[in-house]
Amino acid sequence: MSGSAPARLIVLRHAKSAWPEEMADHDRPLARRGRRDAPAAGRWLRTADNVPDLVICSTAQRTRETWELAAPELDATPEVVFESRVYGASGPELAQVLRATPESRRTVLLIGHQPGVQELVLSLAGGGDAVALDGARGKFPTSAIAVLALPSTWARLAPGTAALTAFAIPRGLATGH
Repeated sequence: MSGSAPARLIVLRHAKSAWPEEMADHDRPLARRGRRDAPAAGRWLRTADNVPDLVICSTAQRTRETWELAAPELDATPEVVFESRVYGASGPELAQVLRATPESRRTVLLIGHQPGVQELVLSLAGGGDAVALDGARGKFPTSAIAVLALPSTWARLAPGTAALTAFAIPRGLATGH
């Protein structure tokens, strides 16, 4: 990759969604907990110095809302692409979407869905932080964030080539009633 710093891929599973009756899966909004957790994910990204310069977000309502609530916490305005291929995608399909990323992009945030996001992370991670790897192998809950360091170009993104450097599950604080 061009530039001195290795590129980073940040994978965020959308925040907790609601399950309204008779609503298409694609249109499901965030639940109250999701509306609390999404800003916490944005704060974690900022404080961990993982602010993206490109966001690739599923077109589903819950992923869009996750981004809308996380974005103000970043103190940055990355380019955002709402990509229909991310909705319902498998790990290999997500990798294919990412291979088209311009090489000038150094930190990319992908906001997607289970099981594809976990499958992608575990496929790409050829090593890394042992605690982060154990976390990502376990449950990949809503609002979970995985950060991978990439050794090569986006076009050469392949299984086992990245290092998982962090895995976090930011949670927002409940407001009292």
